[in-house]
Amino acid sequence: MSKKSKKTAPRATSRTAAVRRTKPATKRPATTPGDATAERIATALEAIAVHLSATSPASGANDSFNTVDAFVWHPDGRLSPVPRVSRVDLGLLKGIDRMRDILIENTERFADGLPANNALLWGARGMGKSSLVKATHANINVDRKPADRLKLIEIHREDIESLPGLMDLLRNSDFHFIVFCDDLSFDGNDASYKSLKAVLEGGIEGRPDNVILYATSNRRHLLAREMIENERSTAINPGEAVEEKVSLSDRFGLWLGFHRCSQDEYLAMVRGYCGHYGIKIADDELEREALEWSTTRGSRSGRVAWQFTQELAGRLGVRLAQK
Repeated sequence: MSKKSKKTAPRATSRTAAVRRTKPATKRPATTPGDATAERIATALEAIAVHLSATSPASGANDSFNTVDAFVWHPDGRLSPVPRVSRVDLGLLKGIDRMRDILIENTERFADGLPANNALLWGARGMGKSSLVKATHANINVDRKPADRLKLIEIHREDIESLPGLMDLLRNSDFHFIVFCDDLSFDGNDASYKSLKAVLEGGIEGRPDNVILYATSNRRHLLAREMIENERSTAINPGEAVEEKVSLSDRFGLWLGFHRCSQDEYLAMVRGYCGHYGIKIADDELEREALEWSTTRGSRSGRVAWQFTQELAGRLGVRLAQK
């Protein structure tokens, strides 16, 4: 039995091998020299497309500067034009006369090519900090020729790390720019403030002569109080521990403080809005309703005055068309 099995096993193996040899192999697409060349061309075209998408925003932005005065910066290198800015007329901003005059004077000097300071507008919520920046920009451009018009670029707080890239884009332009960041502040271990510091002062290139930075914040030092106190309590040298972060606000040469308004200032804001938009209501009734509205909100500010105006206009059927 063993001898027969020894003789037949090789034949079985050879038959199996023969079947394997005769079974058709799975077809695979053949790679020809032409296909390899086509693949290399496709790869090269993709690289060119990526390069063009990275460089096109700059050329597109330069064209837009001639026709649009406001933009929003995106960290991928794009500047989105804003044909119509949401703003309040400068004359409707009540209770901030001193801050208004200082910021307008600083902005006029900058627009005329004279030395001017970066500005930090800090203080109470809803008191017109960001509204003042936008209204000042519009006021400066009223009587200027197209080539001399000031451009406003908004950068979002979370995109501060891309600020050096924006500076590179604006550096060689013939226009002057206000780079505006609303509600700027830093928390925890956020280190993106270092990009802002380098642009304000201290970097090798620094801030371009045709760019100025305006920022608004509820905090004077742009940091939460508990963050500063925690740094002091855990550091070997408490003074040095917070020096780097606190020094950020020191690099804004102009500090403008906004404080809560009085009742008279609040009512003046409401009357100003109603007069501007043609809302007809008896003054004593207007005063009573406006004060009741502020009481329910627990505060008096320009924002609360505007919210009451919207409520009143909607109730009376008046459209708040921007003039």
